[in-house]
Amino acid sequence: MLFGVLSRRRVYGFAESKADIARATAKKYAFEAYPSWRLAHADTACPRSLEELNDYMNNKDTKDPWGGSYVMGCGEKNLVVMSPGEDGLLGTADDIRSWE
Repeated sequence: MLFGVLSRRRVYGFAESKADIARATAKKYAFEAYPSWRLAHADTACPRSLEELNDYMNNKDTKDPWGGSYVMGCGEKNLVVMSPGEDGLLGTADDIRSWE
């Protein structure tokens, strides 16, 4: 019985850590990498893709922890980044957003 409880905690904790990683990555793209990119690209408001920001993140992959792709959108002065979450679908309850 104790093994079952510990196993569920590990699985639950691992799922939580994936969400934490996705949230931290989305925020890092939006609030760290994008401002640095903007300083180097003052004549361009929006990168063509998240890959352009990877040099400012020490990152080479734009996949979220579940293997889906982060999605970005540009405003006039900001960048928003989303992960579709565990279910892989945008617009559902498990989505992860840089602004939350």
